[in-house]
Amino acid sequence: MPAERPLRVADASVIVHPDAESASKDAADRIERIVADAVAARGKAVLGMATGATPEKVYGLLAARVAAGALSLRDATTYNLDEYYPIQPLDPLSYRSYMHRHLFGRVDLAANRAHILDGTVPEHAAAEHAAQFDRWIEADGGLDLQLLGIGRNGHIGFNEPSDLPVDEFAALPTRLVDLHPITVADAVREFGSPEAVIPRALTMGVRAILAARSIIMLATGAKKAPIVAQALKGPITAAVPASVLRTVADRVVWILDEPAAADLG
Repeated sequence: MPAERPLRVADASVIVHPDAESASKDAADRIERIVADAVAARGKAVLGMATGATPEKVYGLLAARVAAGALSLRDATTYNLDEYYPIQPLDPLSYRSYMHRHLFGRVDLAANRAHILDGTVPEHAAAEHAAQFDRWIEADGGLDLQLLGIGRNGHIGFNEPSDLPVDEFAALPTRLVDLHPITVADAVREFGSPEAVIPRALTMGVRAILAARSIIMLATGAKKAPIVAQALKGPITAAVPASVLRTVADRVVWILDEPAAADLG
């Protein structure tokens, strides 16, 4: 099997792996090291978690390591990127359910240390709930790590493409948002039809993501190749939200498989 290959694409650090399995293992290895270093330094690790198909292998690896006694998350606190709105936590399509299936229900993370935005909060209280989420992260000392995936339109979390100036986009807080048509189209595979997709979500803001001490962007599969190339080689613009990660490039690593890196040259 060919080895991983580091790339320097513009101002970004990029590691390309031969396949999704080895890319996922790299991400899991890095998360394990970050947890160990953070716990050693300050007695806890604060992790930003992602959902979707891409991180499932990572969570499976982390759960296996916890089960084997090679890793513990008992000193970790987690904050998830997003949640559909409105949705019940026990709905199998909720990200609370996703995280329980893929990670929380399989590791030694205390339930009261796993934070996910609440898809049941009344709409009149949504802005305050989102602001409180940001305050919780800040009170925990910020994120030691943010694990990210990239949407086909470049979104990070549900921070969708925008016409805002980059500095204003980078300062966006956690908030209630409308989903982009591409995001809705991609969610049909879970919801069954465009009409069934919940068209809004609560999302962690760009500000908290960019403030993380380490950021792992994991992208796999040929469908992600065009947007990965745009984010890494095109202009830094809120129209391609992931491109804004290049403003904090010293804290970001892009972990790709060969198909996702295909358009980087």
